[in-house]
Amino acid sequence: MEIVSVNVGLPQTIVYQGKELVTGIFKTPISSSLYVSKVQLDGDGQADLVYHGGEDKALCVYSMEHYTYWEQKLNRKMELGAFGENVTVRGLLEEEVCIGDTFEIGEAIVQISQPRQPCHKLAKRYDVVDLVVQVQDTGYTGYYFRVIKEGMIPVQPQIKLMTRHEAGVTVAYANHIKYHDKKNLEAVERILAVDALSASWKDSFVKRLADLQS
Repeated sequence: MEIVSVNVGLPQTIVYQGKELVTGIFKTPISSSLYVSKVQLDGDGQADLVYHGGEDKALCVYSMEHYTYWEQKLNRKMELGAFGENVTVRGLLEEEVCIGDTFEIGEAIVQISQPRQPCHKLAKRYDVVDLVVQVQDTGYTGYYFRVIKEGMIPVQPQIKLMTRHEAGVTVAYANHIKYHDKKNLEAVERILAVDALSASWKDSFVKRLADLQS
């Protein structure tokens, strides 16, 4: 497992179909050490703080292995940070990591909190109307880190696995239940039992559970 790049970017205004849109999805690699707090990297920012950022979603992570697929699908070169991620990784696919897994990156300790839910701004960035659905269908969503311990992330940082969560609920499994196997009561209960699950995903699955039990 390795970190390919660390990417940051502040919100900017773009014009999409004649309308202004403020978005923080544009991230570019940096070549300096950065401090990561409980909510974000220095030099980074989000435009919509309702759905982005915060303690459960301090760092967005995306796998380099998915870039080839999207380059072929979208017929374009994808630069690092192309999916609005703060950390581009290799060897940490959605099928391989679990909600609650913890890692060390420089001085910081981070933990997987939830899969990433693709945003409509990703679709607008590439002018592909159904890109959100495509991301959900492939399962190539990426995921979020919460920051357990703040600290400096050095230039060309290494990532080290500290602990695997005992529940063993992979990001891919959570995505499958969220978007596809929606009526699987046992699976919903299993996901809700993961103490490290983010508040927003917990709320979503609590509602799903209530609907299934009604």
